[in-house]
Amino acid sequence: MTTKVLLPPRPPLPRLAAAWLGSVLAMGLIALTAQESGQSLILGSFGASCVLVFGFPELPFSQPRHVLLGHLLSSAVGLVFLHGLGPGPLSLAAATATAIALMMAARCVHPPAGSNPVIVFLLQPGFSFLLAPTVLGCLLLLLTALIFNNLGKGRRYPQYW
Repeated sequence: MTTKVLLPPRPPLPRLAAAWLGSVLAMGLIALTAQESGQSLILGSFGASCVLVFGFPELPFSQPRHVLLGHLLSSAVGLVFLHGLGPGPLSLAAATATAIALMMAARCVHPPAGSNPVIVFLLQPGFSFLLAPTVLGCLLLLLTALIFNNLGKGRRYPQYW
């Protein structure tokens, strides 16, 4: 006997449009700021952050505390493991697992940030990676979210800090 699994309902068109537009604005702001400043401000994980922050702004994973601290913590762990233990596969695995566990312990889980140790190991940057792109890129994303996700009646972001 097979059980039929139903897909969740499709979000209404205004919600789809809001997620699209918020993501365009946030990633556009980050990319333009990076281009104008000559700073590296873009992380691949920011695209996944936009999914949560603009598509599901009410979820705990989407709140500013989770976004900023999750990215910062995960990038820091990646850097510590990379520079402390070297760029080997076990170090990468331990860094990723440690970042996840620390986000959980600190109550700032942001799933896209779980990829930051992988990004760190691929790029092998110095500790300045914490400031740019991690913190500055996050702040631009969150600034956009704070403004955009509060436009319109009945919208409130964040749910908590």
